[in-house]
Amino acid sequence: MLIPRWRLIAMTMCLACLACLAGCSLMAPKFERPQVSVASIELVGGNLLQQNFRVTFDIQNPNDRAIPVTSLHAELDVGGARLASGVSDRAVLVPAHGTSQLNMNITANVAAVLLQLGQHADSHSDAIEYDMTGAASIDLPFLRDLPFHQHGSFSLTH
Repeated sequence: MLIPRWRLIAMTMCLACLACLAGCSLMAPKFERPQVSVASIELVGGNLLQQNFRVTFDIQNPNDRAIPVTSLHAELDVGGARLASGVSDRAVLVPAHGTSQLNMNITANVAAVLLQLGQHADSHSDAIEYDMTGAASIDLPFLRDLPFHQHGSFSLTH
């Protein structure tokens, strides 16, 4: 049985493509996902209508090339209720095998803040528990969003 010439060429090209893809995957550098964590949350002021917090994020890059972070968004939940949210469009380049910090101001709903702080005042606690979730936008072709979640507490006293 004779195989038509065009079919032989097509099969050869497919095998060549598969070999190239296999070779590229073996030669491609290993990439580990960067870690985003909350370094600190600080109450920086407010008025009757809103409370302002400064959140500092640590972005750790375990890779051998720099990672461009183009923006970051985050939500702060206390006691299961959305307390605050914010967006930072400040870009930062996280160096290879390094760490960069990114600060973001977030604004809280004053009614939710008062409710949560009132609940914690009865417990005579100097700290309040939080859940911070969000994502960093990465400018790489194979990684667009880097979601994060962190549970912790921040001090109610300066």
